[in-house]
Amino acid sequence: QVQLVESGGGLVQPGGSLRLSCAASGFTLAGYHVGWFRQAPGKEREGVACMSSSGIITAYADSVKGRFAISRDNAKSTVYLQMNNLKPEDTAVYYCATSGLAWGGCASRRYLNWGQGTQVTVSS
Repeated sequence: QVQLVESGGGLVQPGGSLRLSCAASGFTLAGYHVGWFRQAPGKEREGVACMSSSGIITAYADSVKGRFAISRDNAKSTVYLQMNNLKPEDTAVYYCATSGLAWGGCASRRYLNWGQGTQVTVSS
């Protein structure tokens, strides 16, 4: 059974950091592109950070460049999102997803397997 489980969300003050993890099971992560997406209340889902199956190509939303970093450990079947200098506008539910289609950055329609999400709240 293909499964993605996110963890690491929580409440953090502005300027703080969090590291999200996404544990994959039921398939071999190495062959898939991976991505982190988020959705805030009343807003559309947006791609935050994505990485190709090779780990060589990455794509980031402009709003998080220089603050967030995506990484993967295929041996542990885990994807990470390091988030630094968090801002209140980063508040959202964060989802990880995988794509077995051709690389298309963070185009969400290319990502077919999704986790249940983890809440990130940035507030003082």
